[in-house]
Amino acid sequence: MKDGPDIAQIAALIGDPGRANMLAALMSGKALTAGELASEAGVRGQTASGHLQRLEEGGLVKRNKQGRHHYFQIADADVAGVLEALMGLAAKKGQLRTRTGPRDQELRLARVCYNHLAGDMGVALFDRLKAGGALEIGADGIVLTEKGRARLDALGVEIDTKSRAPECRECLDWSERRSHLAGRTGRAILDHIYAQGWGSRVEGTRIVRFTGTGAAAFAKAFTF
Repeated sequence: MKDGPDIAQIAALIGDPGRANMLAALMSGKALTAGELASEAGVRGQTASGHLQRLEEGGLVKRNKQGRHHYFQIADADVAGVLEALMGLAAKKGQLRTRTGPRDQELRLARVCYNHLAGDMGVALFDRLKAGGALEIGADGIVLTEKGRARLDALGVEIDTKSRAPECRECLDWSERRSHLAGRTGRAILDHIYAQGWGSRVEGTRIVRFTGTGAAAFAKAFTF
C-alpha cells in the first residue's frame, strides 16, 4: 500500500462536471443553496444533494443552516487556491467554456476569487505593490513589508489579525496567467474597495464592477 495523501480522491470529487460547476459557482465567495447550485450544475435537486454531500464529506465545502435553509460555501482558502490554480491550468491548456460576450470581458477585468480581487485589476495591483516595495519575496513566500503595512494603515485598510489564513499569498490568475494577491491582505483590500464605493459585486456573478472615478482612485491609492 502506498503512503501519503490520496490526491485521487480529491481529484475525483472535483473532476465530476456537475460538482466542478458547483465549486466554480461557490468561488464567488457567496453562500448558495442546494437549489441554486443544482441550477448551476444543470442537475435535479436530488442529484445536487448527493453531490453536495460528497463535497462536504471530502472537506471541499461547508454547510451552514439558517432555519429551514442550508447554505454551502467553499470550505477554506486552501480549497479556493486549488480551484483557482486549476482554472488557470485549464485556461493555459485551452480548456475554456464557449460562452463569450461582455460578461467575459468584465470577468477578465475584475472579479472575485473566493474573497480577494482577481482579473486584470487584481494582477495590476499585485505588480504595483511589488514594484513599490510593499510586498517582497521572503523565505516563506510573499510578505508584507513595513512600508506596505504603513501605507495600508494610512489608507484605512484593516487586515484581520485573528484569522489563521496567511497574511499574504500568491494566487495564480486563470485569465491573466500571472499572480494576484490572496490571503488576509488581499481580502482586506477587496473589503476596502467595497467600503470606499470604488466598485461593487454584480449580483449573481463574480464580477467586480468599478466606477470610473473608483477605478482611478483605486489605482492612485495603491501606486507607491
